[in-house]
Amino acid sequence: MAGPHHMGRPKMTKPAELYACVYAKELPAQAMLRLRPNLQQTPCVVMDGEPPLQYVCSRNARAHILGVSHGMTPVEIDTFLSITVLLRSRAEEAAAKAAILECAGTFSPRVEDRSNDHTFLCIVDIAGTETLFGPSMVLAKNLRERLKMLGITASIAVSRNTHAAVCLARGRSSRADVSVIAAGEEGVALASLPLAVLDLSEGHAETFSLWGIHTLGMLANLPEKALIARMGQEGKRLHQLARGEMPHLFLPLESKFALEERMELDTPVEVLDSLLFAVGVMLEQLIVRATGRILALASVTVTLSLEGGAVHTRTVRPALPTNERQLWIKLIHLDLEAHPPQAAILSLTLTAEPGNTSKVQLGLFSPQLPEPARLDVTLARIRAIVGEDGVGRAVLKDTHRMDRFSLEPFTVPAGTGSEAISTPERVALRQLRPAESLTVTFQENRPSAFFFREKRYDIEHSYGPWLTSGEWWGSTTWQLQQWDLVARSQDHSLLCCRVVYDRLQGCWQMVALYD
Repeated sequence: MAGPHHMGRPKMTKPAELYACVYAKELPAQAMLRLRPNLQQTPCVVMDGEPPLQYVCSRNARAHILGVSHGMTPVEIDTFLSITVLLRSRAEEAAAKAAILECAGTFSPRVEDRSNDHTFLCIVDIAGTETLFGPSMVLAKNLRERLKMLGITASIAVSRNTHAAVCLARGRSSRADVSVIAAGEEGVALASLPLAVLDLSEGHAETFSLWGIHTLGMLANLPEKALIARMGQEGKRLHQLARGEMPHLFLPLESKFALEERMELDTPVEVLDSLLFAVGVMLEQLIVRATGRILALASVTVTLSLEGGAVHTRTVRPALPTNERQLWIKLIHLDLEAHPPQAAILSLTLTAEPGNTSKVQLGLFSPQLPEPARLDVTLARIRAIVGEDGVGRAVLKDTHRMDRFSLEPFTVPAGTGSEAISTPERVALRQLRPAESLTVTFQENRPSAFFFREKRYDIEHSYGPWLTSGEWWGSTTWQLQQWDLVARSQDHSLLCCRVVYDRLQGCWQMVALYD
């Protein structure tokens, strides 16, 4: 008998197996058209291979309706009217595949990739996700909508058996719908599907055709022992697949979250304005992917492949992470105008660094702050005029030497936004950058007059000197003699200033004025 400490302890039950299969056919065509929305309503084909041995490896639904089939040559395609021909891009397919896997990973961290060269297929373990995303039908519909936002059309099937979900998703791919197989109903749900969903070999397909077997239901009704006697263990495997009883060892994929989109241009582009349309579409995809993880874009790196093999790379980083598409387009445009590529553009890649969203709750009595977007655009326009090194936040260096500071990129510190913002006191000392040279006259070891900006000033009061020196260990040794002066010109205008005598260089400089 169990002890008292075991009484009333709830039993932990493992959730029943449940899998969602995502199947997207014609991946080469979908990967090309997702970044070319102007071609989505046009019959398009994707050609693979080297000329003159090119062939159609993928096509969209409109081209399929016209009668275009896989394997057609360019000569055969020329017989069709108004068909757009695209060259296959493995890089764009890899980016589209990564985007789909990332989208599926937002619903479950356990994703298995079973794609091939022309179609995308992955299995998502959604067991135990009902409390987060609702019933399996709701989850599947939400997943399909998220894929549509990425420009991907896919069919989704849910079942407790992975092979049953794969077969049903392949069989319903022409309608790109959502299907859910109830527990124990796998054989009934698969009965009407054609044998093509099993990826049969040519020999097995011919054998079943001679037997008059055309659907999974007909295959499932065959005697298992007789089928094994004629086809061996492969017959047993196919019989189990047709009945939805084939076991499967789930192998989840460990993928890294990376925001990257790539597009290879059909023709070289030399005008930046023509490039912004493609940049806008790619940014929209990056923002959709970042929003799915409740993130924002902190920086975007634009990599342009140029004619001649050169690569032009620019990174844009606003003050705050944001998902405003028009802001990103404006910042990238201003940056590329200030640093244009030196040759025609063949392809472009956008790589984004994710960051936390910048929306904060302001206090009731906090002063109104300027919009971060307007600040970023203003800073970008100033950089285009004064250069990258002329804009930033002034940071004092670790030295006592006057006027020694560096510029760092301007960033807005993270905070709740509800703290009171204190206004610094008005600075009375105005630095002169660069310092201006002047001539000083001494009398009894104290300055008595000086010439500054073509005027003579008689010194009424002088304070100092203060002697400072530093960096004696290096070549930048400095020794300064500092004075604060109150002087009056011949027109009786008063001037309060700070002058410095460099004892090593032997020169006087006006470094600051008192307002």
